[in-house]
Amino acid sequence: MKAIVLGLIASLFFATSFVLNRSMNLGGGAWMWSAVLRYVWMLPMLLAIVYMRGSARAMWRELRQHLWAWLGWSTVGFGLFYAPLCFAAAFQPAWLVASTWQLTIIAGSLLAPLLWVAAPTPDGPRRVRGRIPLRGIGFSLLIVLGVVVMQAEQVGRVSLGDVLLGALPVLLAAFAYPLGNRKMMELCGQRLDTFQRVCGMTIASMPFWAVLAAYGLATAGPPSLPQVEQSLVVAVCSGVVATLLFFRATDMAHGDAHRLAAVEATQSGEVVFTLLGEIVWLQGALPSAVGLAGIACIVVGMVAHSYSSHRVVRPA
Repeated sequence: MKAIVLGLIASLFFATSFVLNRSMNLGGGAWMWSAVLRYVWMLPMLLAIVYMRGSARAMWRELRQHLWAWLGWSTVGFGLFYAPLCFAAAFQPAWLVASTWQLTIIAGSLLAPLLWVAAPTPDGPRRVRGRIPLRGIGFSLLIVLGVVVMQAEQVGRVSLGDVLLGALPVLLAAFAYPLGNRKMMELCGQRLDTFQRVCGMTIASMPFWAVLAAYGLATAGPPSLPQVEQSLVVAVCSGVVATLLFFRATDMAHGDAHRLAAVEATQSGEVVFTLLGEIVWLQGALPSAVGLAGIACIVVGMVAHSYSSHRVVRPA
């Protein structure tokens, strides 16, 4: 249950990213800089944390020993996660991007067969491929239903092209984030803690951000001062606080596909927090009755998913 509570708190901080990404877009900021600046700001913060904890040497050793794996999975988990979300903010309101992002819940469950978990046997723990948690999938589909309802409503308001440009990048991000996260957990095992792993992934994702920054400079010019300032807030709230809380929660659930799926389901709370933030900060309009019904499906699905998964993992 503690892991689920941490996941909910993380969802509150993650919501700042959706609201401020939309704010930067409405202010004329290029999506590339919204993505790049978050990780540029994150890097010195995370390095300071790791060095103050005296754990930098182990992190650098792991990076050197498995450099290409770090580069690859960090690009997936951070680059292919956050750049598409920033791109989508140009086409849909923050609450709708946050809603579509909840597809990561079912994506995380579907990725289970790609990962190794420890299974008890008479001869001791043995590494086996994970299995899709079917009970969790049932409740995840309720969340997906809410997303589909809200996206379908948008087709009547904007062009189909804008709907796809807002939804498909988020779908990519929904699979990339849990895949990169879990693969790095699998690679690091217990050798690195959450702070070391997040810092190492940020370092290893820098080549991706450098390429994206070059593209942004060539096509949109340098970022404005307000975009730099807002990206700093995103870096602190979403990039550092929320990421560390969420990764800590997934660490606590590591090795149990059902509870791990429940932790990822807590991120549905981002929808409610983002909606409130968009109304207060950006003076956005309330969703229609259909949109609110979709949000209700997501919240109910999250609660049911978490409750069901908690029952599965509770000892007899």
